[in-house]
Amino acid sequence: MTGPARLHSTPVQFAQEALAAVADPEKAAGMRAYMKTDMPFYGVQKTERTPILRDLVRMFPPSDQADYEGTVLALWALPHREEKYLALGVARHFTTFVTPVSLPLYRRLIVEGAWWDLVDEVATHLICDLVVGYPSAVWPIIDTWIDSEEMWLRRSAIICQVGAKERTDTHRLFRFCAQRAFEQDFFIRKAIGWALRQHARTDPESVARFVIRHEGELSALSYREATKHIGHLIA
Repeated sequence: MTGPARLHSTPVQFAQEALAAVADPEKAAGMRAYMKTDMPFYGVQKTERTPILRDLVRMFPPSDQADYEGTVLALWALPHREEKYLALGVARHFTTFVTPVSLPLYRRLIVEGAWWDLVDEVATHLICDLVVGYPSAVWPIIDTWIDSEEMWLRRSAIICQVGAKERTDTHRLFRFCAQRAFEQDFFIRKAIGWALRQHARTDPESVARFVIRHEGELSALSYREATKHIGHLIA
């Protein structure tokens, strides 16, 4: 960013001005329809948000944990979807603060986000980093999410190891999937299939054994997603 944008004194002011400068009302309508939400959009897609985020984190690095959380929540509280995307981008960028201390913040983002684009970003990046990096501190809390009344916390528990590869806690992955296999909610069924399919890229045999053992419990959607690339192991 150049010119007046550099004079903004807060991350909120900068984000709002930068997004407004490249807003596209026509794209905004399409993005809102795609996300099936009444939340307003600027109409700024990821390729245009990336340089804004890059300048945002360069200009406003948090000085401590409170500043980190304050910046994330200040952006998160803004009304437009893209402002929330920037909040998540800031949360991910400053890895020094991606520690168990931030878990209550990430839980809040999941519960308040309450839709797949926001929730999945938190779960598969921030929560994934925590369960991989700080398992003894974080897993006891995530273990409670799988039985939470909040569907998005249950989904997050299931998918939080997507991308963990060899570092996946397979016992928990399979236990969580089996524990929620009875659910009829689309987002839970899809989460189970997604989590299993991704782990099958690392350990197809163990996923095949799980699917065979639980075939009668898994929904058709979960089963289809889980076996997408391992059909030859269960035929």
